[in-house]
Amino acid sequence: MSVKELIKEISICTICVPHLELGPRPIVSVAAESRIIIIGQAPGTVVHKSGIPWDDKSGDNLRNWMGIDKETFYNPKKIALIPMGFCYPGKGKSGDLPPRKECAPLWHPTLLSKMKEVKLVLLVGKYAQDYYLKQQAKKNLTETVINYSQYLPKYFVLPHPSPRNNIWQAKNSWFKKEVIPDLQKTVNEILK
Repeated sequence: MSVKELIKEISICTICVPHLELGPRPIVSVAAESRIIIIGQAPGTVVHKSGIPWDDKSGDNLRNWMGIDKETFYNPKKIALIPMGFCYPGKGKSGDLPPRKECAPLWHPTLLSKMKEVKLVLLVGKYAQDYYLKQQAKKNLTETVINYSQYLPKYFVLPHPSPRNNIWQAKNSWFKKEVIPDLQKTVNEILK
């Protein structure tokens, strides 16, 4: 099955329909030639409406962290955008619900197997880090991110770039001073 055929299959997935308050709208962008994969959480309401991954303030922050423009970010031959949960999961008490657990085991292995040019996987947020790092993840997101170099060259771990995490960033000034410059250097080397 080609990447295009796989994306078509994902686009009509209905496995989580009973749990999705806004209905299914799988959001994913990949190409066989993708060099960097960004694995995030799940689309929010803005992305659900637009159908464009990371089409919100979180996406703006992530692009700034990476030091790339929208044209580069949305070129699937350069960057694949794969969430842990492909559809908006609904609203919880203090924000969106966690990504649906069905998506990653159902779709990620096949998607990743189709991309042979990948040089780096960005694990954005705790859901992606827990799923991919398993026992290698530290006791919390801050500890995992501060030890980001332990996961290189395969993974680069990041907090979620949501504006809700501005307080976390203010408390952890090392992130902007140490992690962001290393991220930008790594991304630039891969994409040049």
